[in-house]
Amino acid sequence: MGAPALTDDKAPRPPGDLGGLEGIIGFHIRLAHGAVYRHFTETFADLDLTQKQVSALWLVSEFPGISQIELGRRLRMDRATTMTIVNRLQARAFMRRERSTSDARKQALYLTDGGVEALAKARRCIAQHEAWLKARFTAGEAEKLVEMLARIHE
Repeated sequence: MGAPALTDDKAPRPPGDLGGLEGIIGFHIRLAHGAVYRHFTETFADLDLTQKQVSALWLVSEFPGISQIELGRRLRMDRATTMTIVNRLQARAFMRRERSTSDARKQALYLTDGGVEALAKARRCIAQHEAWLKARFTAGEAEKLVEMLARIHE
């Protein structure tokens, strides 16, 4: 075991002491993101889908015919990332592109039967993941947390 961390006055600090990092919001968001991401990865290991892919499937399910550009905008992804995700989902026969009937320059997106099935499995995993996460908070705290996090990303 290593020696305990020392303060400026050389007194030993308790293990886990974060010193000046304790009050840094960004530091805690990074740690929370890491914990949530690890749990998500474990929960979704058998599905072989990323968070962005699941989000794309979900939105296309709720908005059949959504344009690829609008999908990227709603998920706050650039065009190249959106195209890569849609290409991968299309290669797995989870999604299909069709020329938009309202604007021939746009690609309209639809789930295939395989995509509907993959999303159903993903939603079950999301329910497990959300239950794990929400167990750390009261219902009111979880609602407030979503509200506060939205202030950061919007």
